[in-house]
Amino acid sequence: MKNLIAAAASLGLLVASAACSSNDTTTTAPTTTKTESFNGTVQVRSSDMHTFTVAASGQVSVTLTAAGPPATIPMGIGIGTPGDSACGIITGASVTAAAGTNAQLTGVVSPGTLCVSVFDVGNQTAAVTYTVNVAHP
Repeated sequence: MKNLIAAAASLGLLVASAACSSNDTTTTAPTTTKTESFNGTVQVRSSDMHTFTVAASGQVSVTLTAAGPPATIPMGIGIGTPGDSACGIITGASVTAAAGTNAQLTGVVSPGTLCVSVFDVGNQTAAVTYTVNVAHP
């Protein structure tokens, strides 16, 4: 009987020890943001695109930082998937904006190759040069 109690006490200690340890540790690696800057020229009634690779799901921000002449010209900017020398803009992932310092387009994306497109929204009378920054995981 004494051995049974000792065995039971040892078993209880092992169970208690097992209950205190945890193998369910969840760690998330910090996501680093990469900012890529693209320059180009958009001809009248045309567009220009650049591809970039997203490493992890997360927030993407697009900022048209310069466009002109004139410096206030509104341009179209959009995010999509590249294919056949064009950027297939994702539904709802485009906007018309003048150059500025704040992101004009933001959203959540999944890992993969995406593209940013800068395009004439119908008001250009000559070629427009631009700079666009894309911040992504």
